[in-house]
Formats: sequence, C-alpha cells, structure tokens
Amino acid sequence: MISKRLAGLIVVIAGQTMVMSDSHAAGVGASLSTGRATYEKFCAACHGGKGEGEKDWQRRNGFGELPAPPHDATGHTWKHADGMLYRIVLDGWRDPFNKSHRLTMPAYKDVLKPDEIRDVIDFLKTMWTPAQREAQRAESRAVPFPSEASEAIQSGPTAKLRQQQKNRQGGEK
Repeated sequence: MISKRLAGLIVVIAGQTMVMSDSHAAGVGASLSTGRATYEKFCAACHGGKGEGEKDWQRRNGFGELPAPPHDATGHTWKHADGMLYRIVLDGWRDPFNKSHRLTMPAYKDVLKPDEIRDVIDFLKTMWTPAQREAQRAESRAVPFPSEASEAIQSGPTAKLRQQQKNRQGGEK
C-alpha cells in the first residue's frame, strides 16, 4: 500500500507535469498562430493559402524556372531539415537548374526576424502527415535551426506571446 505522503507527492508531480504540458501547448499555440499569420502575409501569394503551391509547379515556366512548390503533404518541403528551410527563407533560393539567374524565392532576411522565420517553418509542419513530420525531424537532427533562430525563440516577440499565454493560463487555475 502506498503511504499518504508518497500518494501526495505523486499527485503534485502529476499536476506539475500537466501545467508544464499546458504551458508548452500555449507556447506552441502562440508560435503556430504567429507562423500562420506570417505565412498568410508573405508566403501564401506564391505557395497558396493552403500550401498547395502554384499550378504545374513541377514544370518549368516561360522563364525556364520552376514555379513555387507546395508546402503541404503533396510537396517536398518536408524532406528538408530545419536548418536548410531556415536558410532558404532567410537568404532566398534559386534552383540551380533554372535558366534564369534571379532568386525565384525572395530573401526575407531584411523583412522577417529569426523567430518569425522559425514560426513560419513550424507552421508549415502542420500541413504534413505524421510520417513526414517524423522524417523531417530525423533530417533536422543533423541540420537543426541555426543558433540565432533558437535564441530568438527564447527572447523574441513570440516568446513574449508565449509568456503572456502562460500567465493567462496560470491566472485561470
């Protein structure tokens, strides 16, 4: 039989675990909300409101360029590690096989902060299947988000939103 003291300790630990899980969920919710808004403002015009990409994205257009690919489960975004996706958003992208020499994906380093880039990438992951997310997570172990993205998540505007949500949740309990 479990002593009352041990039973009480188990209840306290379980309660703290639930609060930490709620806090983590609040932080993820803030990040995804910010990521969705950033996606809608800067990405949806080319990649589609639901991440479906441009029509005929696998065929070169009149400029000899591949149109914007989908970011949903039908595309290949999930095959790239977090670090690579971060750099593509930050620095832009030019498919090396394009006949033109311009960036077909514009650079956002002067537009988005590191935490906004990370949030939009985290939002993209909601469009993938569980198996795709797991494969992408494995790929990202070798090429994770760069340190500036991790530091920004700890201190940037999204971190403040997460803290506000945690504070609100703490006040409700």
